[in-house]
Amino acid sequence: MGERLMRIGEVSERTGLSLRTIRHYEEVGVVAPSERSLGGFRLYTEAEVRRLALVRRMRPLGFCLEDVRTLLNVLERLPDTGGPLPATEEQAHEELVTTLRKYWERADARCEDLRGELRAAEDFAGSLHGHLSRLLEASAASRKAAR
Repeated sequence: MGERLMRIGEVSERTGLSLRTIRHYEEVGVVAPSERSLGGFRLYTEAEVRRLALVRRMRPLGFCLEDVRTLLNVLERLPDTGGPLPATEEQAHEELVTTLRKYWERADARCEDLRGELRAAEDFAGSLHGHLSRLLEASAASRKAAR
């Protein structure tokens, strides 16, 4: 029995990506549907859904589309078992390590930037809460004094 195929609407619900975004990722070569139905509908496998979900997680890090494609390629080439690679693959392994380290460093730096932005946003939200609290207290005091 073959793998279950999903239409783009279900993929959108599962990944949190809009239909338009999924179609765009197809156009630029980030992901492609495994098949098309007789009616021409895009059909995706679980592997493609996982790939799109991973792309969704990369978005806040600001990677350009070329970086996304490169990083997806690297991640798909990683050995599943975590065991040692054959000696003939040692150079390929080192290239993977170098590339993955570069993207990890960029992602880590961007996370730090995002944490700083979040702190600034939380400070601002806190100041709004403070203004609102003072305004409500003043309004309550004004009503109390008017009685």
